Amino acid sequence: MQRRAASGALAVAAGLAACFNCAIAQSAESEQSLDAKQLLGMRLFNQSCRVCHTKPQMTSPLYGPELSQSSAGGNEQVMRAIIGNGTPRMPGFKYHFDSAQIEAIVAYLKTIPAPAPSATR
Repeated sequence: MQRRAASGALAVAAGLAACFNCAIAQSAESEQSLDAKQLLGMRLFNQSCRVCHTKPQMTSPLYGPELSQSSAGGNEQVMRAIIGNGTPRMPGFKYHFDSAQIEAIVAYLKTIPAPAPSATR
């Protein structure tokens, strides 16, 4: 009985490891398609923006809007201004990031496809 439970647990662990490895491979593939500026932007986004602009879990709410290439109407100048100066609900990052870093974040955001329209109204 214990052997059967142990082999079942081992199979589950192997399945989870395979899923984890697939996720890492997909992430690595997407990183390889980004240029150096976009990669820097992705890293800065992950460090400072992800906490509010992505869902950590499927059931978690978003604090800020989901960001993509269509954010701020797709206008890069507006994106730079919002990242630098902030909004009433978001701090500005002009003292945290230099202009090249803000530009890198915008370049990364331009690689993120617009989210599908929500089915709920």
